[in-house]
Amino acid sequence: MKIITWNINGIRAALGKDALNWAFAQQPDFLCLQEVKAREEQLKADQRARLNLPYAWNPAQRAGYSGTATFFKEKPDEIVIGMGIEKFDVEGRAIQTVHNGIRLFNIYFPNGQRGYDRVEYKLEFYEHLLNLCDELHKQGEQIIITGDFNTAHQPIDLKNPKENEKTSGFLPEEREWVQRFLDHGFVDIYRNLYPDKEQYTWWTYRFAARERGIGWRIDYFLVSESLASRVKDVIIHENIMGSDHCPVELVLE
Repeated sequence: MKIITWNINGIRAALGKDALNWAFAQQPDFLCLQEVKAREEQLKADQRARLNLPYAWNPAQRAGYSGTATFFKEKPDEIVIGMGIEKFDVEGRAIQTVHNGIRLFNIYFPNGQRGYDRVEYKLEFYEHLLNLCDELHKQGEQIIITGDFNTAHQPIDLKNPKENEKTSGFLPEEREWVQRFLDHGFVDIYRNLYPDKEQYTWWTYRFAARERGIGWRIDYFLVSESLASRVKDVIIHENIMGSDHCPVELVLE
């Protein structure tokens, strides 16, 4: 099974740059996109025709904001839009699909940089998702959470950790919530496979950050501990352009 996650920073812009051609050419079993920033009906007919797989779409109520979409080769056994909490679901941040006994969460975690109220919202989002996953684990489910976590977990996960200790995305309380997922039966499978590797998945558009290698690893695959042995590789495709993020690929036996 091949799963690709990518924050594309606007699906209409990505289609305009032919950025999704690469993703569809990989023939993933699941392609999880975040920050689609559009409703389906806002796509032109030619744009919709270039979406080469069936999909589940979860737009935000606010126009041009947030949103997720999951594309799939085979129709999942179950599709759940959102997480069951209105204040999160109105922002279109989550899609769940179940296939062959694995529940895949495509998640666009909130960004806390607009003020501390958004940091609180972000932490509540983490808490609700973890509570949901705890219940699913108790029921014997195997889970993959992927998407843009908007948090770098450890100093190795960003170029300038000292300078960003008070920046949302690397605040201690945000990092602690990522750790709680690992303490509750999940594995950061990229870091598990590559404990000392420094790679990033997001670069600000300012200061030629990508060209200078100044980035953050904030796009993750967290897998249930019982799935970790089935993971063959996690690949950060840092040379694929089209967004301020790059795609990340999980290969599962």
